[in-house]
Amino acid sequence: MGLPLRITFDDKDYVYQIVNSKLIGQNTTELELLLNGEKVELVKDAKMVWTLKEGDTSLDPNLVQALGRSVSLRLRM
Repeated sequence: MGLPLRITFDDKDYVYQIVNSKLIGQNTTELELLLNGEKVELVKDAKMVWTLKEGDTSLDPNLVQALGRSVSLRLRM
């Protein structure tokens, strides 16, 4: 795990960590994050949109998209 990273979404701050950044590359379509201490799995679908794995709806879809975009930009995916 790496350093804690921050994202501000909808005037709220969230802290997340990438579980295993060494496995992430240009063609990565799945991410495992710790968001505020809770494990979250993101998947990039065919439309290149980040969603929660297995249809989980516990988080705002726009937050999930922002998290995926943030990781993509930081790791140049």
